[in-house]
Amino acid sequence: MLYRLARAGFFQLDAEKAHDLAIQNFKRFTGTPLDLLYRQQLPHRPVECMGITFRNPVGLAAGLDKNGECIEAFDAMGFGFVEVGTVTPRPQPGNDKPRLFRLVEAEGIINRMGFNNLGVDNLVENVKNSNYRCVLGINIGKNKDTPIEKGAEDYLICMEKVYQYAGYIAVNISSPNTPGLRSLQYGEALDELLSELKAKQAELAKQHDKYVPLALKIAPDLSDDEVSQICQSLIKNKIDGVIATNTTLDRSIVEGMRHASEAGGLSGRPVQSRSTEVVRKLHEELGDEIPVIGVGGIDSYVSAKEKLMAGAKLVQVYSGFIYHGPGLVKEIVKNL
Repeated sequence: MLYRLARAGFFQLDAEKAHDLAIQNFKRFTGTPLDLLYRQQLPHRPVECMGITFRNPVGLAAGLDKNGECIEAFDAMGFGFVEVGTVTPRPQPGNDKPRLFRLVEAEGIINRMGFNNLGVDNLVENVKNSNYRCVLGINIGKNKDTPIEKGAEDYLICMEKVYQYAGYIAVNISSPNTPGLRSLQYGEALDELLSELKAKQAELAKQHDKYVPLALKIAPDLSDDEVSQICQSLIKNKIDGVIATNTTLDRSIVEGMRHASEAGGLSGRPVQSRSTEVVRKLHEELGDEIPVIGVGGIDSYVSAKEKLMAGAKLVQVYSGFIYHGPGLVKEIVKNL
């Protein structure tokens, strides 16, 4: 009830203004009695994945807390893990506004944010100053003005800076809002990137005496053959996990709705079925060798269970959290 009232107010605002206000409030409430507005006690549902013990399998997807400003607030909500970012080597403003749109009838969101963030150094400082118990994932990307052929350099810079502070590192090559980025999902370009990341991981593991898993985040807009090729690259390069999926460019389900023609990636309920199909295909190809983290349209216990039954070891929420609030996390974890 409390979240429904808050949502009604927030939904009167422009979507990005509402997001910024929520982040400011979470920062302001952390460490004060006001965090009781969202603090939850959840049952313990531990899951082993990528060599890490997660207190429960429900995580917050990247994009909501790009700069790692509210880790403690999301930890208090009971998430088993929180993925911050996407972060880039240098700060960048992202794409022109407006760039975030709600498709309320479909419980969807379209964004063309463009990796707006304050840079990896800022995120690292925020992480160092945070006190949390959940697993922290850090999602890394490349700057918009870095040529795609030099993209690996940006990922390696970010990886080196976040390594010792991350529970795992997510490699985002699937956002549709950075020109050319998705080309890194294919063939030799993918193999070369994964090979360089794996070599850097080995170097950093030795340097910090700590092994931090690497997970690749992929798009839903891939054919079965393309998913199979990605699986071969993941196995060949011994990547620790795969996150499926990012946002979609497909508008067929929301055609005719307000904002449906806006450019950008569509998330939420409209991508639910396709992301589950990709999770199932990945699990068929990878078995238990490389775990899958399922994300896309999870807005209830049932939709979370569908991802888990399709082969996901963990799940993440984003749009469902916007529409349903922290109670969604409790509903899923309590019923597992």
